[in-house]
Amino acid sequence: MSYLVLARKFRPKTFGEMVGQGHVVQALENALTTQRLHHAYLFTGTRGVGKTTVSRILAKSLNCQGPDGEGGITATPCGVCQACRDIDSGRFVDYTELDAASNRGVDEVQSLLEQAVYKPVQGRFKVFMIDEVHMLTNTAFNAMLKTLEEPPEYLKFVLATTDPQKVPVTVLSRCLQFNLRPMAPETILEHLTSVLQTEQVPAEPQALRLLARAARGSMRDALSLTDQAIAFGNGELVETGVRQMLGSVDRGHVFKLIEALAQGDGKTVVDTSEALRRDGMSAASTLEEMTSVLQAMAVLQAVPSRAESADSATDPDAADTARLASLMPADETQLLYSLCLHGRGELGLAPDEYAALTMVLLRLLAFKPSNAAASTATPEKKTLNEAQGAAQRAPAPVAPPMPAPAPVVRPAAESPPPTAPTPPVPAPAATSNAPASVPAGHRLAVVDEPMRSSDHRPSSTDAPAKVVGMPIRVQPPPGQRDAPRTDEQRGPAAPIPPSEDGDFWYATVTQLVAAESITALARELALQSQLVGRDTDQWILRIERETLNQPSSREKLTTALNALGHDIKLAIEIGGVVDSPARRNRHAAEERQRVAEEAIHSDPEVQMLMRDFDAKIVPGTLRPA
Repeated sequence: MSYLVLARKFRPKTFGEMVGQGHVVQALENALTTQRLHHAYLFTGTRGVGKTTVSRILAKSLNCQGPDGEGGITATPCGVCQACRDIDSGRFVDYTELDAASNRGVDEVQSLLEQAVYKPVQGRFKVFMIDEVHMLTNTAFNAMLKTLEEPPEYLKFVLATTDPQKVPVTVLSRCLQFNLRPMAPETILEHLTSVLQTEQVPAEPQALRLLARAARGSMRDALSLTDQAIAFGNGELVETGVRQMLGSVDRGHVFKLIEALAQGDGKTVVDTSEALRRDGMSAASTLEEMTSVLQAMAVLQAVPSRAESADSATDPDAADTARLASLMPADETQLLYSLCLHGRGELGLAPDEYAALTMVLLRLLAFKPSNAAASTATPEKKTLNEAQGAAQRAPAPVAPPMPAPAPVVRPAAESPPPTAPTPPVPAPAATSNAPASVPAGHRLAVVDEPMRSSDHRPSSTDAPAKVVGMPIRVQPPPGQRDAPRTDEQRGPAAPIPPSEDGDFWYATVTQLVAAESITALARELALQSQLVGRDTDQWILRIERETLNQPSSREKLTTALNALGHDIKLAIEIGGVVDSPARRNRHAAEERQRVAEEAIHSDPEVQMLMRDFDAKIVPGTLRPA
């Protein structure tokens, strides 16, 4: 007799032999025991979790005759009667399996349904099992709907699919649906141990653990991989052989990488990655093993008590995982887990998967502070209580209350208003919080409260400092201040005074923009500028930002104006702008928004909803038509 593979040899014959699907088994056993039987069942789940097996066991339960030939519907088929043996061997005439992947047309389904009019020949029930039912065409689904809804009393439908989303809802509504779940690695490991003991094949526990993880929830895949591993290991399963067969990375390399990342040791990370390249290990497997270890580390960091209950006999990696969990901070563990998880998708994009692996690993070091920087920054970390204590110990005079309700930033070059004198800055205490040296030409300005709204934006030359817990900022000289903000960055637009030059410039720019004569920076220059003077051969524009005054932008704007019939040259000056096309556009948009909001708020139905049902208009959701 030829060899029978483990996946077929150890296929469950009864519900009691089913592994990992207790929720489905319990429901079916209770239904069979009470004989509350539905006419159509739909089993869903990934490959190798027992959909076809459940179908065959259900068919045996419905048609079992018992060892003495007097049995009835039962949840425990005998397995020795003629019906049970024929169903197990695939020769039972009243049990029909249709593979919808290769018989997906309406003709095949109609041929199957033609048999529904005939009563069972041998058993009590006819059972039609359609595997991969989602592959049927829409016409085939429509052809079976009526029979599926009201079949003869002797007919049962069993449908199986790996993709229930593709099954029409008209079919789903006619079936009892059971979802067979992927099996946990521990469940697969336990079953593999039992199978190999029965087969008398020696196996190392760690080798079986690798096979259980590689199966990814499928018992059939686990048994098939076990067959392959037995052949690869010449009748025995050892960890090194199974790891070599699967291309899995030794957990020792994974622990070494995580430890190096925790310590910021980039050299060890690169050397280990090169070692994996030389040994031909899979980069994807490396990241997969790392995510598994990091997930276990994160659990230990969140629940430290689990480390005490870990059994090194069942999990030999428990000690190393607990040690690494104490080395790496929890936030870095989460970051590295996310990087490894998303890094697997980058392997196929890189020209070399090992280079991609190295980049994924080094990415954490790019976000990790160096040891020197961390040691330097540590003494300067102060809690709020320490800062308040230092402020209380410093001899600070009592300052009069500030009359202004909003927080403001007062540059040191300006004199304080007479009604609200600036509180004197107390002398810095002899602590590590003393301010750094101020560059020449710079002054210190006190920030009364954290900035929330101000026209001042800190520039790249601003250097943060601290005096006795009071935040301050080094202000550059007036010549080095940032340029004023654009119209889009300001608050609500103020009314623009009408002027002849402003109206003329607005109409001209609007015409150029509509005709797309100017684009990009040239268009921005025109929109943000104010026409302050014009002669027969020269116009003077004023802008607030020097960055808009580019030669190429001026040339493009001049060319567009010449094409429009204005034979002039442009002169640009820097200064305050009160009337520009951009400001007029913004003012018009705000006016349209105001009118739209007033129209909504004054609508009687809206007022009724707000009054009777406490309705509210979400700010920012109203848009003018």
